[in-house]
Amino acid sequence: MKILMVIRAVGSTYGGTSQCVLDLARALGNAGVEVDLATTHANGAQPLEVPIDTWVEESSYRIRYFRYWGWSDYQLSNRFGGWLFDRIRDYDLVHTHAIFAPTNLPAYWACWGAKIPYVVTPHGMLEPWALAYKATKKRVYYHLLEKQALNRASAIHVLTSAEARGVERLNLKSPAVAIPNGIDRQPFEELPSPEMFYQAFPEIRDRPTIFFLGRIDPKKGLDLLAIALAKVRARFPEAHLVVAGPDNIGFLPTAREYFQKSGCSDGVTFTGMLAGTLKYAALAAADIYVAPSYSEGFSLSILEGMAAGLPCVITQNCNFPEARTAEAACVVETDASAIAEGLLECLANPHGAKQMGDRARQLIFDRYTWDRVARQMRAAYERIIDSPL
Repeated sequence: MKILMVIRAVGSTYGGTSQCVLDLARALGNAGVEVDLATTHANGAQPLEVPIDTWVEESSYRIRYFRYWGWSDYQLSNRFGGWLFDRIRDYDLVHTHAIFAPTNLPAYWACWGAKIPYVVTPHGMLEPWALAYKATKKRVYYHLLEKQALNRASAIHVLTSAEARGVERLNLKSPAVAIPNGIDRQPFEELPSPEMFYQAFPEIRDRPTIFFLGRIDPKKGLDLLAIALAKVRARFPEAHLVVAGPDNIGFLPTAREYFQKSGCSDGVTFTGMLAGTLKYAALAAADIYVAPSYSEGFSLSILEGMAAGLPCVITQNCNFPEARTAEAACVVETDASAIAEGLLECLANPHGAKQMGDRARQLIFDRYTWDRVARQMRAAYERIIDSPL
């Protein structure tokens, strides 16, 4: 089985979606699937310094970067499109990631011409909030280009049951296949000492620490979190929020203003993107993980917070009802007061919060690791390849 995965970019600037694609490619390769990944070298304002238009061998898959041109979040690459048309018949199936991405269009068209099955993973971009954000531009793109591509897919890969219901409401013809994201278990078996994080950000030491991990983006609900933090600090004035994540759209000044307006800018530290050992040290330093999002596909950072054994306060729009069912997270309304109540409950009852964190860790280890996800995805590929178009 030879699979081509296509995504507009895998630079770290683009956050969890790009990381999930890289992790899935590696996990599939480890599961015995021959995987090639084609993308551009985009990475926000500064392109990746990588070999262009040649295969780069990774541990269990190959990746090929193409030079691009574009604006804002849109990348185009003539060479990428030409290569897809030339080489598409080398593959048994194509798996595209994200939508509203012009770099995916030639992949669809090449598959149609060569009668190659393809799978589309929207990564939450068909969620109601996501479709409503910059709605006019998306509506035009969707009806002119994206809807036909989705309708002709062999499957739409959704990450949650809630996302499957959202796709169903769009009356698309292609079947939805629900397979979640995952994490690598090994880094969470034993987290490093938090000392590295404290040395980098000494203001955090000896404070009850609330941890947000994700892109600085309107959909992440930082406006709600600012109001919630003010309510929390009224009862726990030493509580401190860490906001860890990249700002690839210039939203950071707006995010800072949220906390200034709520009167708690002295209780928040923006660290920028954290990676590697520093990220794991930050998780070790945290007392609570929070995800106040208006919309998520299936957040990799939530899985990481839970795998770290942290009590997690997440909104219902994070699309993780299984966490509520397992009593492994505090799932609240997408509302500042509800978020504050969840955080206060964890701070006021540390024993109960630790028990919730323990359940969270076990849930992730049991059901949401990349090796398990790869087995499910491989089985889905096999069913599609074995079925006539």
